[in-house]
Amino acid sequence: MEDNRYQEGLDKLMEFTTEDNKDVSTHLKIVDDLKDLAPDVAKFIIEFAYGEIYTREGLDNKQRALAVISSLATQGTEPQLELHINTALTAGLTPKEIVETFTQLIPYTGFPRILNALRVAKKVFEQRHVAVQA
Repeated sequence: MEDNRYQEGLDKLMEFTTEDNKDVSTHLKIVDDLKDLAPDVAKFIIEFAYGEIYTREGLDNKQRALAVISSLATQGTEPQLELHINTALTAGLTPKEIVETFTQLIPYTGFPRILNALRVAKKVFEQRHVAVQA
């Protein structure tokens, strides 16, 4: 069961992962960075987050990505936000949808965190060579 959950998690993670641009943050880079320090944490990300949570029914990949970037923007966790803006683009969200999501959060989160989120989004959009379409 455990090996199956790991493989299911890895398969789901790859639906959110771009391998086209080596400059962008990905879960694969995180797993690689953790292999010598905390390999179990990388395993937990794949087995639990992606194998148990992301594979559940009820939301598609875009909806999951939208929920995650909203949560991370409100928490102010910029390195994770950068990673998940990348996964959101790979899942099919547009730059405009991402920016509008952050704008929607202003009354609930405040300008400082949203300005930080927009700065991270701008960096990711530049790395991915995408722009917000008016």
